[in-house]
Amino acid sequence: MKASLQAIRQLNATDIDVLSTGLPKLTALATNRLGGLESVTDYGARFDGVVVAHIVTCVKHENSDHLQVCMIDDGGAVKDVERDARGHVQVVCGAPNAREGITVAWIPPGTTVPSSLEEAEAFTLSIREIRGKISNGMLASPNELGIYDDSEGILEIQVSEVGLENIKPGAPFKNLYGLDDVLIDFENKMFTHRPDCFGQIGLGRELAGIQGIQFSSPEWYLNAKNPIVTGSIKMVGKNEIPDKVTRFMLQAVEGITVKDSPVWMKAYLHRVGIKPINSIVDWSNYYMHITAQPTHAFDYDKVKALSSGEVTIYPRMAKKGETLKLLNGKEVKLTEEDMVIANDSQPIALAGIMGGSETEVDENTKTIVIECATFDMYAVRKASMRHGLFTDAVTRYTKGQSALQNDKVLAKIVSDICEYEGAIAGQIYDSIQEASVKSSITIGADFVNSRLGTSLTSNEIAKSLKNVEIECDEANDVLTVHVPFWRTDLSLKEDVVEEVGRLYGFDRLDLKLPLRSTKPARRNALLDYKTLLRNQLSRSGANEVLGYSFVHGDLLKKTGIEDVDKWAFHIRNALSPDLQYYRTSLLPSLLLRVRSNLKSDLVRSDDNEFALFEIGKAHVKGHNDDEGLPIEYERLALVFAADDKTAKRKYAGAPYYQAKHYLSSVVGSSVELKPLESNDYPICAPYQIGRSAMVYVNGQLLGVVGEFRASVKRDLKLPEFCAGFELDVSLLMDQSKTQNYRQISNYPKTQQDITFRVSSSTTFETVESLISGELERKREENGYESTIMARDIFQKDGETTKNLTYRIWLWHPDKTLKTVEANSLLDVIADKANTELSAVRI
Repeated sequence: MKASLQAIRQLNATDIDVLSTGLPKLTALATNRLGGLESVTDYGARFDGVVVAHIVTCVKHENSDHLQVCMIDDGGAVKDVERDARGHVQVVCGAPNAREGITVAWIPPGTTVPSSLEEAEAFTLSIREIRGKISNGMLASPNELGIYDDSEGILEIQVSEVGLENIKPGAPFKNLYGLDDVLIDFENKMFTHRPDCFGQIGLGRELAGIQGIQFSSPEWYLNAKNPIVTGSIKMVGKNEIPDKVTRFMLQAVEGITVKDSPVWMKAYLHRVGIKPINSIVDWSNYYMHITAQPTHAFDYDKVKALSSGEVTIYPRMAKKGETLKLLNGKEVKLTEEDMVIANDSQPIALAGIMGGSETEVDENTKTIVIECATFDMYAVRKASMRHGLFTDAVTRYTKGQSALQNDKVLAKIVSDICEYEGAIAGQIYDSIQEASVKSSITIGADFVNSRLGTSLTSNEIAKSLKNVEIECDEANDVLTVHVPFWRTDLSLKEDVVEEVGRLYGFDRLDLKLPLRSTKPARRNALLDYKTLLRNQLSRSGANEVLGYSFVHGDLLKKTGIEDVDKWAFHIRNALSPDLQYYRTSLLPSLLLRVRSNLKSDLVRSDDNEFALFEIGKAHVKGHNDDEGLPIEYERLALVFAADDKTAKRKYAGAPYYQAKHYLSSVVGSSVELKPLESNDYPICAPYQIGRSAMVYVNGQLLGVVGEFRASVKRDLKLPEFCAGFELDVSLLMDQSKTQNYRQISNYPKTQQDITFRVSSSTTFETVESLISGELERKREENGYESTIMARDIFQKDGETTKNLTYRIWLWHPDKTLKTVEANSLLDVIADKANTELSAVRI
C-alpha cells in the first residue's frame, strides 16, 4: 500500500506537515512503529530539471511533413542553452497539438527523460540536429513525463488546474499536479487487521501519530453532507442478504458527460499504481485510495434496458447456472456461494470484486448509479479465490471495512462529480445493519504501564491516542477511550495497550523482562500419554513414522471409502494435487508405505518384516464440536507386514494375531474384542469383515484391529501377511488404568492346559474373556497371579463344534501353590464356561 505524502498534506485539516521530522527519520519511525517498508521513493526528484515553458511561436518544419519548429520562453531558467535575441529557445516537436500560445513541459538538454527511469538504461537528452534544425531538448507528452499513459500529444498545462504562480515560464514542473511527492510503499500484510490503513487518510493519521503530531481528518470524512436532490430518477433498492452485506447504499446522478479526468487526478492515480480510465471511474478509484472504501458506478440507462420492470439494484446470492461478463472481458460461471449485485432479471456485478461489462460506464453514459457497500470479508475472499480475481477492491474488502464510513464517502464522491457537472437524480437508498465498532473502552494508566513496562501518565496516554483521532475522557488516571468508526480492530483493553505501545514506540521500551512466577507449567496429560505409547510400541519393535495430514482422494478410495466427499474435507487451495483431502484416519498413510519398505534396497535381513505406527490427527466430515468446528481426533494406527518368505518361515497363524500382539502392548489385558460387522465408517473401511474386530476397553469402543480387505491389498500391493489397528488415543487414555508394579515372585509357577469343546458359533475371544475374568476374580480373592495364552483351535470338517485350548500359568507371590489349588481353579473355570457357554471341558 503506497502512502503519498503530498496527498496526505492536502487531506490533513490541521495543515501540519507530516514531513516535519525529515524523511530519513520518518522512514525509521515508519519501519519501527508501523511495520515493513517495500520502498521509499522521492517521486518529485525524477522531474528535476524539467521546467514550465510557453510556446511563443510554432512554424512548420521546412524539411518535414509532421515536425514543427517551436520557440519557447522558459523565463531564462535553464542555463547553458542557445537563445535568440529575445531569450527564447528553439525546440523541434512532432506533436500534433503543438501550437503557439500553449504552456508545456520542457525537458532541456542534459536532463533525463522521467519515463526512462523505469527502464534498464535511463535516457538523457542532448542538443540534436533534426533535419537541419537544432532542437534543444524536447516538449514532453504525459507518457514521456511518466505521469500517465498518453502519447497522443504534448502535455498542455492549464492555468485553471495549476494556478497563475505555477504556470509562469521557468517554474519547476514538479510543483504542478502534486508531483513533488514522496511515496512510501508499505508491506500489505502488516495492515491485515487495519482496514483504515488501506487509504491515505488512515496512513496519514498513522504517520502523524508516530511523530507525535495531531492529525485531523477532512470534515467531509467525519460528517456526511448530502447534496440537494434535483432530479426524479426512479430506482428501487433492497438488500436480500443483510447477513453478508451489512450496508448497501445507492445514489443516482444525471446530466453527466464522461470524459478525461483532470491531469492532477490521472497523475495521482498513475503514481500510486492505478490506471486512469475516465472521469467517473477515476473519481471512484481516487476516493477508494483516499478512504479505503471501494465504490462502483453503473450506467443507469444500461441497467434499465436489462430490466423487465422498475430499475432495481440490490445484492443477492447468485443462482445456479448464472453467468456474468466482467469488465476485464472474462465471463465467470457463478455458484450459489457468490454474492452479486443484480437488477430484477440478472446479475450486473460480482459483489466486492468487479463490475459487469453490460452496465459499464462509457463515453455515452449520461446517468449513473453509484453503489457504496460493505460486504462480508470472508465471502469476498472465497469468491476471489474461486474465480481467480484479485482487484484493489478485493484487497480492501477482505480486510473488513467499516460500514460507518459509507455515507461519508458516497456523499463526497457525488458532491465532487456534481461540482463539475451533473445533479442528484433521486433519493439516496441506505440499508444498514447493526454497527460493528465498539463504542468505548475503559482502561487505567496502571493497566497500560504494567504491560508495557512504562510510567506514562493518563494525560500522556490520552495525548498519543488523540493524535490519531481516538478521543479519550480522563478521570483519576482512568481513561474512557471512544473508539472511532474507522477502527474496527479496537475492542479489548489489550488493543488499546498495543496502540499506545506502538505510538510510543516499541523500540523505546525498556528491554527488561517483567517479574513472573517460576512455577513450572502443568504437565499435559495427553502429551505424556502419547509419549508413553511411543515408548511402549518402540520397545515392542515398531517404528514410528510421521505423515502429512492431507492425502490424495484416490488413496482414500483404495482403502475402502467409496464416497470420499461425504467423509473427508476437500482442500480447495491444496499445497499439492496429491494432498487434496484431510485424512479421515491414519491407516491409509501407513498402508501406502508398506510396499516401498518391503521392496527397499536397505532390507538385507532374512526377516523382511516390520511394524509401522503413527500418532496424529484425523478429521471426519459431519463431526463438529459445540462451536461448529471440525473435531480433531487423536489417533494411533499401526500396521504389521512381512513378505511371503518371512511369513511362511516364522508365522503359522493369521496376521491378525500379530497385530493383536502389538495392540495388547498398549491396551493391556482388559481389552474386549467383538466382531466387525460393517465397513461403512471411515476407520472401519479398510478391514475385512470376519477377520477383524472392534476394540473395547471397559465397555468403551476405541477402534478396530484386523486384516485388510482383498481389494485394499490388491490396490496397494500389500503382502498376504499384513494386519493392523487404529485407536482413539483420547478415549484410550481415559479408559487406561495405571499398572502398579508387581514384584516378581520367588516361588515357582505351575502350568496347566485346559481344552473346551464349544459350538462353532462361539468366538475365541468370548471364551478367552471368560477365563481372564475368572482369573482376575481369583487374584482379588486369593492373591493368585496368572497369565493366559492360546494354544490351539481345532475343528473337523463338517462338525458343528470346535476345540479351543489355552495354557494357564499360575503362581502366588507368597507361597508355593499345591496341585489341588491349581486343579480347583481350573474346575471353577470349567463350571463357569459350562454354565454360560455350554462349553464341555475335555
